[in-house]
Amino acid sequence: MTTVIVGANGQLGRALQKAFPDAVALGRAELDVTDAAAVQAYAWDGVDVILNAAAWTAVDAAEDPANHDAVRAANVDAVGSLARAADAVGATLVHVSSEYVFDGRHEGPISEDLEPSPLSVYGQSKADGDVEAARAAEHYVVRTTWVVGEGGNFVRTMASLADRGISPTVVDDQIGRPTFTVDLAAGIAHLLSSGAPFGTYNLTNGGEPASWAEVAAAVFAARGRSADDVGRTSTEEYFADKPQAAVRPLNSVLDLAKIEATGFTPRDWREALADYLG
Repeated sequence: MTTVIVGANGQLGRALQKAFPDAVALGRAELDVTDAAAVQAYAWDGVDVILNAAAWTAVDAAEDPANHDAVRAANVDAVGSLARAADAVGATLVHVSSEYVFDGRHEGPISEDLEPSPLSVYGQSKADGDVEAARAAEHYVVRTTWVVGEGGNFVRTMASLADRGISPTVVDDQIGRPTFTVDLAAGIAHLLSSGAPFGTYNLTNGGEPASWAEVAAAVFAARGRSADDVGRTSTEEYFADKPQAAVRPLNSVLDLAKIEATGFTPRDWREALADYLG
C-alpha cells in the first residue's frame, strides 16, 4: 500500500510518520495543499491512501476577518482538492476533523450522525471540510478532540507550569477527553487495515471524560505537584476579557461506539497521559 501524508510536520503528521514508516511524508514546503494547482499536479499515480493532517488549527486567530480566506483555503478548499485527487486515482482519503463542528449543547456523548452546528469560524470551516472530504468515493472522516502530540499543546504547557512552580487557573466546565496522537494514528491505521466501512468515525482516547481543569490537575499530580494547585473557573469568566476569542463547545465528549465496533478500543486517556509524561 502506497501512502502519502500531507501536513506531515504537525503534531499528528509526525505521529502518522511513525505509524506509517513507509509513507511519503509531505510538509508544506513539499506540497502546499492550499494551492489547488499544486495538488492537481502532484504525481498521485500509484498512491493508495492520502492521509490529510494539514489544517488551520489556530482557533482564536481564525476569528480575525483578515484570516478568513486562509482558514477556508486550508480547512475547506484544500480538502476538496485532495478529495478530487483521491478520486482521480482510486485512492482512499483520510481526513481529520474536530468536535468543533458541534455546538457542545448536546447531552451525553456525541455520535457521528448528529447534525453539525458550529459556533466558530474554525468550527464552520471544519464542518465544510467534512463535506468536501465526503465527496471522495473512498473516504474516512475522523473526528477527534483535544490533540496532544509532539509540539506545543495543553499538556506540555501545564507540565511546564507545574515544573516552574506556577499555579494556573483552568476552565472546569468544558468536558471531553484528550487524544494523544500516537493513539489517533493507531486508530487511523486500524480503520485502513481492517477494511472498516467508509464514512465518519469519532476517534479520541477513552476513559472517563474530564474537564480541562481535571486534565491539568492530573498533569500536576504526575509532576509531583498538588492537584489543588490548579485553580478553576468557568469558560464565561475565563474569556470575559477576551472578546476576540472563538466560542468553545462545552461538551466535547464523542461517542466511541462506532470505532469500537470495528475492533479498535482506544486507550484510557489517563494511561496515555502517564506514558506521554513518562
